[in-house]
Formats: sequence, structure tokens, C-alpha cells
Amino acid sequence: LFELSDRYGFVIAADECYSEIYFKAEPPLGALEAAHKLGRHGYPRLINFSSLSKRSNVPGMRSGFVAGDADIMKKFLLYRTYHGCAMSPTIQSASIAAWNDEQHVVENRAKYLAKFTQVTPMLQHVLDVELPDAGFYLWARVDRQVPISDTEYARRLYAEYNVTVLPGSYLARDAHGANPGRNRIRMALVAEVDECLEAARRIVAFTHSLADR
Repeated sequence: LFELSDRYGFVIAADECYSEIYFKAEPPLGALEAAHKLGRHGYPRLINFSSLSKRSNVPGMRSGFVAGDADIMKKFLLYRTYHGCAMSPTIQSASIAAWNDEQHVVENRAKYLAKFTQVTPMLQHVLDVELPDAGFYLWARVDRQVPISDTEYARRLYAEYNVTVLPGSYLARDAHGANPGRNRIRMALVAEVDECLEAARRIVAFTHSLADR
């Protein structure tokens, strides 16, 4: 990607808001770290976006940071000056406390892992789904047992079992006759363990009911 950026001059905007929710022993390599290891001093045409939203489960604070290429950052600061809004002192103080504390991030990561390791095997009986390397979403293919679209699956699951999922086709677009999200659903495991397990049981029951009809 860096080589392509050098060749064509485009900016790499790395969204790393989920970078601290991972399930392997080693954390994933960030864009700035990768650039540094490759000797790309000054991070040419590279900016990184991060936030407390996923790391600390505080999306309502709207608190994060941008870092990278100094020339791009200078322009971004000018844009931010006129189109952004200032944080209150309370939010700034809470943000400082959250960024300075790693223990709650470790605990948060462990909670997600516990949910994934319990929910995924349940869903694998009826859906094509695997434990992800990172993030708090499960992506599942829904037409393994019966021919059904992702939109119809999501609509009926909500109507009949009161569980909401997002159709995968809503997160992509048709190109060259294909949509990479088609016949898949996205499930966010952000609720507590018991609620996630109950949702998984309902999804299993609903999918079995489709096969029985």
C-alpha cells in the first residue's frame, strides 16, 4: 500500500479505532508503526485516526486523535479550526484519564474474547461464521441451510425473534455484478455476555425454523 501511495500520490487514512480489541497474544501492527519500521520518516501521505469510542466503550464522548504526516496535519488543523467544536474541560479530563489507563482496556478485551468464544460455537451449528482476529463484530453467511437473502433474514429475525442484525449488503455496493456483503449479516457483540448468549440462542432457533418450513 505504501508503494502504491508513493506511485500515485494518494493519502492513506488509517482508521484504527478498533486496534485495541484483538484476541491474539501480540497486538496488530499499526500504520504509523509499520511506516516507522520501513524507515518512512515523517510518515509521508499517511494519517492515523484513533478514538476512545471502542478502546474504552465511550462513544458518546466523541474523543480521539489524528496523527501522521505533518503537512497533512497542518491542513487538517486549519479545517478543524473552522468546522470542529471544542471539547469541554470535563470531557478533556475524562479523556486524559482514559488514555492514561491500560487496565480497563485489557479487561474490556477479555470481556469481548469471552463473548466471542461462547457465542461463535453456538452459531456455527446453523451459520457459516468464524472467530475473528479482532474487532467486536461477527460476520456470518446466512444461506447455508436455506436459500434466503441477508435482508430477508434480518427482517424476519427482528419480526419473529426480536433480534437485530445488519444485512451485509447494506455495508457494500454492487460492483461487476457482485456485492461482497450479500447473504451475510453483521452482529455486534457489545451487550453483556448473558444478553449475547440469549441473542445467539434466538438466532439458532430462528434459523432452524427456516429449515423446517
